[in-house]
Amino acid sequence: MLNKWRSGRALVLGVLACAVLTGVVWLLGQRLNGIAHLPDQGASWYYWKLPEPTLWTRLSAWIPYAAHQLALWGLIYYAQTRVRTPTSGLHRVNVAALAVNASFIVLHMAQTQLFYDGLAQDVSIFSSQGSVILLLVFVLIMENRRRGLFFGKPAPIGEQMVDFARRYHGYLFSWAAVYTFWYHPMEATSGHLIGFFYMFLLLLQGSLFLTRAHTNRWWTVTMELAVAVHGTLVAVMTSGPRGFWPMFLFGFLGVLIITQMHGLGLPRVLRWVLALAYTSSAITVYAARHDVAGVLAAGRIPAIEYVLVTVCAGLIWLGLAAAQALRSRPAVRASGRPRS
Repeated sequence: MLNKWRSGRALVLGVLACAVLTGVVWLLGQRLNGIAHLPDQGASWYYWKLPEPTLWTRLSAWIPYAAHQLALWGLIYYAQTRVRTPTSGLHRVNVAALAVNASFIVLHMAQTQLFYDGLAQDVSIFSSQGSVILLLVFVLIMENRRRGLFFGKPAPIGEQMVDFARRYHGYLFSWAAVYTFWYHPMEATSGHLIGFFYMFLLLLQGSLFLTRAHTNRWWTVTMELAVAVHGTLVAVMTSGPRGFWPMFLFGFLGVLIITQMHGLGLPRVLRWVLALAYTSSAITVYAARHDVAGVLAAGRIPAIEYVLVTVCAGLIWLGLAAAQALRSRPAVRASGRPRS
């Protein structure tokens, strides 16, 4: 255990390192201006991929992705089976995870410069977006007991289901972060830079498992809210000031008001102030756009997340029930021929 390296200090230095890495992505991205792309074909089309991919450009993304993913899963398994004990310092496995992530970030930078394509060449853009949404939904399930789901009131999700999500969430979160990280080439557009900074933060968070920093409630809520910043800014960049950015801003902030802020220990008066500020801001923005009725669009993202909480909790329940049924089945004994 590296007691002299407090996880809080590692977190602060890690965030600074994420900012520096994002700057490096921007610098290297200037060399990619000559890459040709096919014309944009709509919302389901991912623009930043080669018009004529080859076997080697595909393998250059899929093989490092698989290696990155398996390495992190192996470290998570090791931490759960060999380390187990949370600490305020760093375990050696945390240092190993940080080194693995840093190495694959550098590798992805080189891969983009040499081969360009990410996983986007072969899989849907919705799979990348959906992986992050799934991560956020699992956080809502994991935190249900501590902060509730609706204004501090827990949803009726069984303890076994919450415990399962807490025990195995690292594998899912690692997949969501690593998959999305390798989905995109390291382009220097504003949307890519914001997205990669967020991915770097998620990889940092995942590297600090079994430390106090990993479960710091202010830090974890910040990670949840970062998607609001990312989604809003990308919407402004792609659709302009008159576009659909308020749906992302007030949608994700709606989850903050309904769920996330109730786990921060805030006084009730302050929570009321935040709720009123949120409501008045949403009405003001939509009124300025001459679309007061459009404020209902802000409810789409919370509605989707809470429906997915129900679906995911149900799937966990079915999986646990099936596992229990298999364990409780009597062993089938091979019957021999009766003696004469």
